[in-house]
This record gives sequence, structure tokens and C-alpha cells, in this order.
Amino acid sequence: MSRLENYFNLNQLFKNMIAKPPGLIFSALVSLLIATQLHAQPAPASTNAPVGAPGRRGGGFGRGMMQDSTNWVKLEAIRAQDVDIYPDEKTKTYYMVAAGGGGVRSWTSTNLIDWQGPKTIFRTPPDIWGDIRTAGIWAPEMHEYKGKYYLFLTFDSRHLLSEQWPDWRPRVTRGSQILWSDSPTGPYLAFTNHATTPTNMMTLDGTFWVEDGLPFMVFCNEWVQISDGTVDYMPLKDDLSDAAGPPVRMFRGSSAKWSELIEQGGHVTDGPYVWQGKTGKLYVIWSSRAHDQRYELGVAISDSGKLAGPWRQEDQPLFGDYGGHGMIFNSFDGKLMMILHSPDGGGSGPRRPHIFYIEDTGETLKIVREMTSDNP
Repeated sequence: MSRLENYFNLNQLFKNMIAKPPGLIFSALVSLLIATQLHAQPAPASTNAPVGAPGRRGGGFGRGMMQDSTNWVKLEAIRAQDVDIYPDEKTKTYYMVAAGGGGVRSWTSTNLIDWQGPKTIFRTPPDIWGDIRTAGIWAPEMHEYKGKYYLFLTFDSRHLLSEQWPDWRPRVTRGSQILWSDSPTGPYLAFTNHATTPTNMMTLDGTFWVEDGLPFMVFCNEWVQISDGTVDYMPLKDDLSDAAGPPVRMFRGSSAKWSELIEQGGHVTDGPYVWQGKTGKLYVIWSSRAHDQRYELGVAISDSGKLAGPWRQEDQPLFGDYGGHGMIFNSFDGKLMMILHSPDGGGSGPRRPHIFYIEDTGETLKIVREMTSDNP
């Protein structure tokens, strides 16, 4: 089930609740929660044998299965969306993280083609938000800062915010939060029992950036709440334990020519990731819905090299082939790389991570080619 399907189902439930007797409201909420938990996150799966060894099936988990694995799998065999890669320079190990099984799953690699796992590095405690029960995890990212490791991720819930309008998308508690650990493999702990972003905002897809020695979170304020979604930044305390100031708007979804209104109205902003270009420009890759409601990925540019901008949008998407939610990293041999998931918003086949070689032209970013097992 995609995020948009999730929103639309919740919207329909909210409308139905208005017409239901009070005694049936609770059962309706429970039914949707169960259905969403079963289908909201695609389950990573694989059938590859360990590299260089005769085959036995494994290396992933299907729906309803929570097993970790030490099997080796090819990149093309992994099934996951909103994927992040953290290159750990200390061990020359790539960590690929994605949500699944009620937590965060990790695969490891030394060459970006052969991956071992997955391993659960975080599973959501039932009381992580106190009395508010979370209903899923979205888009985890791993970052290292001052000797600690952090997961930036989004918790979803079915807890309605106080303000609800007739014939409007239901507003629920949903927000980006920071977890910390002494190791990339966990255990990861929460600083607070609420999102790091303001709890009255529906936020998602928080990512990390350091500017002039100060830490920031960059995130999206959801179109579900404000129709024309935004990308914002917010200062963090030096230990990343909480916000150090209010959010500041960077740009709206409608500022990009390639972003179009979705069928329910509004411009989606999704999956921002910040990168400093070789000429000092600041790039943000981010995703939205474009023509035919397909999911695409574009580039916003700050010529000042600062989060404060001003920001301008490339007229055409960087990736327009039914995929997005990208992040950028340098390979251990110095290549500029990007990972995203596809297909999404149409297209055929299962959602899975794709890795690309990209080029920083000095003015913008361009895709060179995709990395595959046959063409690494």
C-alpha cells in the first residue's frame, strides 16, 4: 500500500465515521489500523544464495515474517522503498536501511552490489509516543555525528489531531524523530516520547545537515495538512536531542514546474536530501507527483550555499521514470552516487532500490547511468 493509498483509505474511514453510531467507531479504527499495519510497508525479500556458494533460499522476510538473516543477496533482489545508504568510513562498510517488520532493517555491503542481511537494528516500543500508538515507520536515514550514530525517521499514527474539517483529509499525529546509538547496528534509543519536529505539524522524511558547524533537520510539512506541501529546516541542539528553534520554510511543492496537483488536491513534498555541490551550491533532491500522477524526483538549488536560500527549482525532474525518494553519497572510491526506489506512482514490477552514478556539473545534478550487478 502506498502512502497516497494510505491517506485515501484513512480519509474514507473518517467520512464513514461521521455517519456511524459511536459504538462502531472504535471497531472501524481498529480494522483500518490492522489493514495498514499489514500492508503499509513493503517487506524486503530475496531468494539469492550466499555469494560464491551453492543456493539456499533466504536473505529477507516476507509479510508476516520477522526473521533476520546473514545471507548474501544481490541489490536487485532487495524489496524496499524509501531506502538510505550510509557509507561508514571507519569500517569501509555500506549500511542500507529501510523500514519493515515494525522497525528498521539494515543490509551491509562493501561493493554496493552484494548485500548481507537484513538485520533488525530498531524495533518500535509500544510506548515510544506514550499513549499515542504508532502505526508504522517511514523513511529511516542513518547519520554519524560527533562519534554517535543517529536514525532520522518518521512515525505514523491514527491519532487524530484536534482540528478536523468536514470534507477534508484527516489530520493525524505524524512526525520525524531522531534516535541515537553508539553503533550503526544499534540499539537505538529515543531522546523524547514525541516527534522532534513540532507535534502540531504533520511532518515526514527528516534528514540531517550541518551548516557553519550547527546541526539542522530538513523535513517536509505534509500536503495532507496544508495542501501545498513544504520543505522546511529547523535548528537542532548540539547533541541532536531536540529542536533548538522553530522551523523555517525553504520552498513549497508548487514552486516546481514539474510538480502537479494530485487527484485529491495539493502538491506533494516528499523525501528531501541535502548535498553541497563542488561549486558551493546547495542541492536538495526531493520528490512529488508529476504528470499522470507518477512519482518523480527533482532538484532545488540554493546558489548561496545556505539553507536560507533563496531556492530555485530545475524545470525538469532529475528522475522521471516512476520513482524517487532519493539520497546522495560518495562511494569509497570517490564516485558520486544516488539511491532511490522505483517503481512508484505507476510502472510495473516490485518497488526496490536502484543505485545510480550521478554527475555534479557545477550548476546542477545529472544521472550518468544505473549501477547493476551486470554493469557495476
